[in-house]
Amino acid sequence: MVSSSRKDTGVPAKSARAPAPALRNAPALLREARDSIALLTMNRSEQRNTLSESMLASFAEALADIAADRTVRAVVLAANGPVFCAGHDLKELTARRSDGDGGRRYFQQTMERCSDVMQAIVALPQPVIAAVQGLVTAAGCQLVASCDLAIASKKAKFCTPGVNIGLFCSTPMVALSRNVATKHAMEMLLTGDMVSAEDAQRIGLINRVVEPGSESDAALALAQKIAEKSALTVKIGKEAFYRQREMPLAEGYRYASQVMTENMMARDAEEGICAVLDKRAPHWEDR
Repeated sequence: MVSSSRKDTGVPAKSARAPAPALRNAPALLREARDSIALLTMNRSEQRNTLSESMLASFAEALADIAADRTVRAVVLAANGPVFCAGHDLKELTARRSDGDGGRRYFQQTMERCSDVMQAIVALPQPVIAAVQGLVTAAGCQLVASCDLAIASKKAKFCTPGVNIGLFCSTPMVALSRNVATKHAMEMLLTGDMVSAEDAQRIGLINRVVEPGSESDAALALAQKIAEKSALTVKIGKEAFYRQREMPLAEGYRYASQVMTENMMARDAEEGICAVLDKRAPHWEDR
């Protein structure tokens, strides 16, 4: 995925005959600007787009930058290669077993860094849409579940196979269990079985299934539809959605009532309501 509007990554464009080192030195995460949409593409296909140290660092930097960028109204997350994301980099993790503590400190830091990235996606003012083209495993499912929306190719498959290697997918479980009904989530976690794109849609892990190769276009089209709304309203709604979900019913209604009241005082709410009454298109000021 290359666009003339792509943000400069500092890496020269590679030809079809570029040597292997150039691939290894390519950015872990590419960022392109598609009008008011930020397209983030995981770019370590040879590593199955694992959530390595460099990938997590790239995500943290990109998400912080996007959160502060008022020109970005929605985000699409895609991946190069046949695998969307294979979860944690097991080679990186295993290499630290020779540490004095057997790797305990490194493992804890890695899980916390990954959890921070997932929470940054949820906390991002802009909606994030995953465009899933292929296989998604373990913490890759955590990544998809952490996105606000997800579009997947018919070829996409999902699984949390940690149980098969003696490592229960506990951190992926946090995001998965907040998207998928309990028994479906437990079946994925306890069996490690592969789930088709159609079943992933049925159980609520993704929104839509599309023809192979069209997932990014479909995600961008959905992002564009959202980008046409008031950015302030979308920000208010996204934050309120995730906050009220963890509250008891009565507390959730009290909180949502406060949010609605504050939202009604915003210029865009006044403009939107007047536009309906005047039978015209609204002009958003994002305030």
